[in-house]
Amino acid sequence: MSTPTETAKDGTVWREEQIGRPLNHSPIECHPTDGEPTSLARRKVSSRLQSFLCFLSMEMLRTIQDWTVKHARHTLDGNWFMAVPELKAFIAILILRGIVRLPAVHDTWSATLGVPFISNIMARNRFQDIMRHLRFDDKDTRGERVANDRFAAVSGIWKAFVGNCINLYNPGRHITIDEQLFPTKTRCCFLQYIATKPDKFGIKFWVACDLKSKYVCNIIPYLGKDPSRPTGGKLSENVVMKLMEPFMDKGRTVTTDNFFTSLSLAKRLLCRKTTLLGTMNKIRRELPESAKKTLDREEFSTKVFSTSGATLTVYAPKRRKTVCILSSMHSVVETGDTRKKKPNTVTDYNSVKCGVDVMDQMVRKYTVRSGTRRWPVAVFYNMIDIAALNAYVLFQACTGFKERRTDFLVKLARELAQSHMAAKEACKENLPPQPPTPDTGKRVSCQVKCCCKSNRATQRCVSCNRFTCGKCRKEMLWQCQVCSDIL
Repeated sequence: MSTPTETAKDGTVWREEQIGRPLNHSPIECHPTDGEPTSLARRKVSSRLQSFLCFLSMEMLRTIQDWTVKHARHTLDGNWFMAVPELKAFIAILILRGIVRLPAVHDTWSATLGVPFISNIMARNRFQDIMRHLRFDDKDTRGERVANDRFAAVSGIWKAFVGNCINLYNPGRHITIDEQLFPTKTRCCFLQYIATKPDKFGIKFWVACDLKSKYVCNIIPYLGKDPSRPTGGKLSENVVMKLMEPFMDKGRTVTTDNFFTSLSLAKRLLCRKTTLLGTMNKIRRELPESAKKTLDREEFSTKVFSTSGATLTVYAPKRRKTVCILSSMHSVVETGDTRKKKPNTVTDYNSVKCGVDVMDQMVRKYTVRSGTRRWPVAVFYNMIDIAALNAYVLFQACTGFKERRTDFLVKLARELAQSHMAAKEACKENLPPQPPTPDTGKRVSCQVKCCCKSNRATQRCVSCNRFTCGKCRKEMLWQCQVCSDIL
């Protein structure tokens, strides 16, 4: 008996298959299920700080320091300076603010609501001063670079960050690809509006995420029309091929939603020893017409179609509704023994589709995001969020030490701020006591009177805070005679 066939609008020939019958798909050697750090990461990582600096490297921090100092000196016309340890302390405060989540910057340093550790790291005015001058590129040459790169204001450190994410971790078999909308309403030419998202305005990123660890393997910003894309090429296919390029030819499986999934993408991936699993939109021209019909479907019924290298499962979860799953990884489609009789393609998709969504939830829980009018700063916030999450995954994988993510972030912030706080303490120990500021009020009688009878005084002792005249004060110590004798 011949197998029924059906031709789609684009000319694709589909064969209707029996459920449980093996299909003529050549098997692909599978990659191990679990991801693991690369040998480079294992050599570098032994602490939380080292894990974080694998992604925001010292070279990147020095670049940010150079352009921030240059902008501040150009704006203020002075000797403004910021060292790299102070920049790390600044990032530590951002991370701690993401954990505490106080409504305003002033509340972080508040005597009632604030965190004492943050106050010890840096003064509020200094934090706001760094935030005001924070820059990531040379503003003088940006105009030329923007003509070819809309991301020019932050593309230098962004490319280094993405390269670090790719080189430090080998993802497992399943990689999920989806979009991430980083919430912001700052003005930029590639700001997106997506009505279905909780925060409807933001900068969109295409993300490839390891399913099990939620490690961000690769990420691309959406900047509008890409002139480098071939004429007639699909945006969805171009995005998937770019994200998966470092991880091809290893037998991995890509999970996508109906925006990305297509038969042509499945064939392109299959040529690189990579399989595809994803839902398909019913308006696709490559689908057979019988797969698009929903009125004559029985509840929990399944139809299977196959073509060269791919399987299409049409499942009806309820009457007058169908779900189309395209797979190039399944060599046989079988239904379960439960009441709903779900096929294995549907159950497998449900178990591997949530990688990017869970990653986005984890990032949002302790995000450093704050209000800003500059989109490069918003991108920098997203970079810190992803770097902190990847550092958490990498630290646990390299050291085998398990801990809550909150504890990891708090300890990471302490390690980031440690060198700056140590430098502050060393400065305090080496500097002599500062001269007391004279009171602007009326001159009063000396309150020490160890070397005088009724001299007038305008300055106080730095130890006992009593008004002290010139005779009763040690000039070099700025203390009264009594306090200096005690010491």
